[in-house]
This record gives sequence, C-alpha cells and structure tokens, in this order.
Amino acid sequence: MHTVEIILLVLMLGAVTGVASRYLTAIPLPLIQITIGALLSWPQAGLHIGFDPELFLLLFIPPLLFADGWRIPKRELFGLYRPVLLLAFGLVFLTVLGLGYLIHWMLPSMPLSVAFALAAVVSPTDAVAVSAITRNLGMPHKTMHILEGESLLNDASGLVALKFALAATLTGAFSALDAARDFVWMCVGGLSLGALMGWGFSTARKNITRRLGDMAATQMVLLLVLLPFAVYLLAEVIGTSGILAAVAAGITTNMADLDRGEFIHERLQTDSTWSMVESSFNGAIFLLLGLQLPTISRTMMESHSYHWWELTSFVFIIGAALLLVRWFWLTFVVYGRFFRTHAPGKPPERPSQRLLVATTFAGIRGAVTLAAALSFPLMLNAKTPFPARDLVVFLATGVILLTLILGSIALPLLLRGLPKPTADHAEEEERLARIQACQQAINSMAITDAEIASHDEKWLTQHQEIIGLLTKEYRRRIEMMEAHQPEGNEDPEEDAEGQSDSRAIIERKQRYIIEQEMRLRGLQAERRAIYAQRRKNLINDETMRGLVQEIDMAEISLKRRLAANRRQVA
Repeated sequence: MHTVEIILLVLMLGAVTGVASRYLTAIPLPLIQITIGALLSWPQAGLHIGFDPELFLLLFIPPLLFADGWRIPKRELFGLYRPVLLLAFGLVFLTVLGLGYLIHWMLPSMPLSVAFALAAVVSPTDAVAVSAITRNLGMPHKTMHILEGESLLNDASGLVALKFALAATLTGAFSALDAARDFVWMCVGGLSLGALMGWGFSTARKNITRRLGDMAATQMVLLLVLLPFAVYLLAEVIGTSGILAAVAAGITTNMADLDRGEFIHERLQTDSTWSMVESSFNGAIFLLLGLQLPTISRTMMESHSYHWWELTSFVFIIGAALLLVRWFWLTFVVYGRFFRTHAPGKPPERPSQRLLVATTFAGIRGAVTLAAALSFPLMLNAKTPFPARDLVVFLATGVILLTLILGSIALPLLLRGLPKPTADHAEEEERLARIQACQQAINSMAITDAEIASHDEKWLTQHQEIIGLLTKEYRRRIEMMEAHQPEGNEDPEEDAEGQSDSRAIIERKQRYIIEQEMRLRGLQAERRAIYAQRRKNLINDETMRGLVQEIDMAEISLKRRLAANRRQVA
C-alpha cells in the first residue's frame, strides 16, 4: 500500500474510532485504536508500515507538544510549578537512573546506554490517555492540572534524556560534565528560542491582522500550524532542544492571544484547527502502535533470544518498577512537601491515600513514548545495526499497553470512591467573571460628550431609551447570577406587530439597528472584561475560552442580523 493511501486510511480510522468511543464509553479510546490497528496488520497479508525514525519524530512530536503548551491552563501551570517540576524533572531523573540500571541488570546483553535510553522513553506520561479514561469520573481539578503540567514538561525532559543516551550509544563516550553543560544549554536555549519565535510570530501576526482584519485569518492559522515545525527544526539546527522550543512557543503564542480578543474568525478557526490536529495526530499514533504491534511481537518471537513468557515478565517488571518509583516519589517528595508547607493559620491537609494511588496509576504512557521508541536509529553505523532496537520497541510498546490497561481498570474504581469537593472554584470564578463582564457592558453604553455634541435630540432620546432597556436586562442578569440562578435569553427579537406603513416600518427598523449596535458594543465590552480578568489571573484559560466562545457566537449571530437589517433599510 502506498504512503498516501496509508495516511488517508489512518486518518479515516482515527475519525471513525473517535465516533465509536462515544458509544463504547467503558473502553478508553487509545485501547480501541490500538486494537483496530493490530487487527488490520495481524495476518501475513495485513497492513504493514515502515518508518523513517527521524521523520516520524519530526512529524508527530512538535505539533503535539506545541498544542499541549497552547492549551494547558497557564495559571494552574505556574501556580502549581513546584509539584509539576518535581514530577517532570525530579521523577524523570530518578526513573531514568534507577530503571536504567534495573533494565541493564535484568538484560545484561543490552548496553547500559541503551538501557538508559529505554528508561528515558518510558518516563514521559500521557495526559490525553488519562483524560480519556477519567472522563466523567470526577478526577479532582487540581490533580488533573498537575498531571497535565507533568505530561507537558516530562515529555521534554524525557526526550532530552533520550537524546543524551542515544548520543552515548552512537559515540561510545559519555562525560557527566559535558552532559550537564549541554543539558543546560539545550534547556535554556530551547526555551529561549521557542519563546522568542513565539513572541516574534505573535507580534507579526498582530500587525498584519490589525491592518487586514479577519481577511487573512485562514493564512494566519496555516502559519500557526507550521510554526511548531519551524521552531523545532531551527532549535535542532543550532543544537538546543527542539522539544522544549515547541513547548515554549505554544505557551508564548497562547499568552500573546490575550491581547487579540477582537479577531473572532481567526480565533474560532484556530481552536477548531488545533482540536482537529490533536485528535488526528494522537489517534494516528495509537493506530500506528496497533499496526506495529504484530510485527514487533513476531520479530521478537522469531529472534529465539527470549521466550514469550520472559518478554512478558520483562514488561511487567518494568511496569511495576515505574509504578513503585512513582508512588515513592509522590508519597515522600511531592505530597510530603505539600503536607509540610500548608497555609498559615490552617492545619495541614493530609493527602488521601486513595487519591495518591489514583495519581500513581495515572502515570499512563502513550503517544510520546511510542514516538520516542520508534525514533531509535536503525543502524549504529554503516554496517552495525542499533543494539537491541527491536527489544526496546517491544518493551516500550508493552509498557504502554500495560499502563493503559491498569489505568483503565484501577482509575475508575479509585475515583468513584473519592469524596466530592465541597466547592467548585471554577464555577464560582465563572459566575464572578460573568457579573464583571455585565458591569463592564453597562459602563460601555454611556453616551460620550462628543456624541452628545454631534447628534440631535431625537438621536439622543432613542439611544437613552435603548440604553435604559439594555441596562435593565444586564442588571437582571447580574441579579440572577448573584442569586445563583441560570441566565435566561435576554436577546429579544424584533416585535412583529406595529404600524403597517413603510415609513413606520423603516423607523422601527432603524431603532432596532440602534439596539443591535448597542448590544454589539456590550458584547465587545464583555469580551474585553473577560480577557482583562484572565490577565489578572482571576479566571483560568479553560473558563476564559468557554466564556469568550459564548460571546463570539452571540456576536457573529448579531452581526448577521444587523447586516440584514441595514440592507433592508438601505
């Protein structure tokens, strides 16, 4: 099968499995995709795909990490930086070091540098797989934010460690001092380059769209999709971490969007584009894992180096070691630190053992682990194959499947027993944000002195009546939200009854146009208020996106009705 046909088939299956997962809610989407991929390639005449490791890493890693950096809640990421950094760097370092020696002891034929590379491959976690499993099960928001931040950064730290291990394997030399110096340069350089390119792109986009408006929205979205590839390639060329550069570019670009609230069509296209990219790429990786699984298994069985029960026991030992190290780090470092540093005047809150175990099983491996394993070079040099590459890919694949299955079984059982939170801070923040937006909309409708001087008394009377009507509606919304009642629809349509003569109809249309213009002004003021609250960290990114999307939809609908009424009057 040709490459184009394979790509189309994988994308189609990714979409079909995404729809099927809505019906098979008891089975996580990654497991469905892996199973379908395995069924397609299991027979001898099945679908088999060969990979170019470098191309595979370039194709999948930059956009996925950029999208993670773009979407992750920044306030929570920075507010929970201590546990996130402890998990993303401290736990990865401990995993690579401890698990590397364990693998080398368990498999003496595998060089120590390759064992460290395998440990680095299985160290990153996958928040997408966790979300697929814990959907509607009540994972605490704070814990989920920590897992998202951990997944974002340990992808980078794990892959940087992998790069050092592969370099040591290929060159046969390793210096701790040189590695430490290179690590600092790769991290600092990668983050700086990504932030600089993200800022530069955002500045250029701002200047272009302020001149052209949403006319260039499609082109700007296309350039944004290409940005992570450009950042990654440039970082790799100058010797820094392309992975960290892609993450930093995603975070910087998203934060720069807080000053670009007026470009509705571009924002909507960007959101839908990244949703499609994330869904299709994650689905493609798990399907490719399934497609590779029979070939990997058959290769290992035919090598006659190990029996099937030995290979299975290796996977279980590595998986158990990962869980044990993660539980130890969470218990004695992360949660122990929380227990010692509690808020002044309040007793320390001892972490729930059930939540601790659930967080341990939430260390699921997924797309990045597979991409990293398949990125191993095929040859050590022109004549020598890379040592134990097939075994590395098999063990990494087995760990992904094991953690997915264990998480699918354990997490629902553990999360169902957790006590529900007494208060949902996100809902309260959203309520206060809506109130503030309504108050800002009321303030925006005031008639200025310049408008009073440049219009006649009839115009002022009409506007004052409409402002009074809309102010009353906004105040009613505020009262309902202060009483914790759901909002009603406060956007009445034009009254069908009225005078039948054409002059009266035109006057009524003109008054309705003025009302729609004032409503539009109010919506724009609401959006500015939402963005201002996000910049002050009063709400998080998820709340902001939901509220802004509501306002965007209302504004688009209102602009269409306003344009239709203006055409009728004209």
